[in-house]
Amino acid sequence: MVYRRDVSLHDGSHMPRFGMGTWHLAEGRHSQSQEIAALRAGLDAGISLIDTAEMYADGRAESLVGRAIAGYDRSRLFLVSKVYPHNAGRAHLRHSLEASLKRLGTDYLDMYLLHWRGSVPLAETIDCMEQAKADDLIHNWGVSNFDTDDMHELFAIPGGDNCAVNQDLYHLGSRGVEFDLLPWMDAHHVPLMAYCPLAQAGRLQDRLLSSPAVREIADAHDVQPLQILLAFILHRDDTIAIPCSGNARHVLDNLRACDVELSADEFAMLDDAFPAPSSKEPLDMQ
Repeated sequence: MVYRRDVSLHDGSHMPRFGMGTWHLAEGRHSQSQEIAALRAGLDAGISLIDTAEMYADGRAESLVGRAIAGYDRSRLFLVSKVYPHNAGRAHLRHSLEASLKRLGTDYLDMYLLHWRGSVPLAETIDCMEQAKADDLIHNWGVSNFDTDDMHELFAIPGGDNCAVNQDLYHLGSRGVEFDLLPWMDAHHVPLMAYCPLAQAGRLQDRLLSSPAVREIADAHDVQPLQILLAFILHRDDTIAIPCSGNARHVLDNLRACDVELSADEFAMLDDAFPAPSSKEPLDMQ
């Protein structure tokens, strides 16, 4: 591999930089056997990080992951799930967490995320997350879909600086996080988990894949344009990519991006074709 395999978290532990997402799995787009085979193909190829959420397919994605990881060494896996905002308080977080663990067939999560901000006070969510850590139900916690102001507010609360990661949409065609959020996160040593790094859920993928710059660089590395989109994400040492696929061949194709090292000139070509924002933009979520 030509890239750093993991990122260092605030507690000294490490998190893989490449994983498999599960958004839109277990929704009938593929057979469950095909999706389980895709996840297992990734596990067998050395991908240990799987990201899911209680929201995804109403918990069925977690159950799918649980079936896929059965028989694998749990200590070698890095499992991430997320709690709904309305479940992220004293009344419901523990129940949601235990339900996720049951569906996944494990007794702990490596990372548990607040899926997005809701009406539950952040201080209450922090307390619940810290208690779950103390009870060894989770190893670390973080947030998702938080912008710069949200992170400022979070870190101003006692215990808020224990937030280990922030997961936001980020890909070559959606670079809004680069304006002020990523610099803030870098300064506070909070890695970014990039969801939809291939723009799967958006309308930009065709334009990205047909870009002359993307195609030229892909040809130079003898890979597909999708792998260049992932290489763009992995170019930053403290960014984690979690592309989603229910197809085993596509999962293995995605993994090939870890062998692509973009040169300074190639990165400049991508930057010129899809410039970073020059002013603040709202977070993209699809």
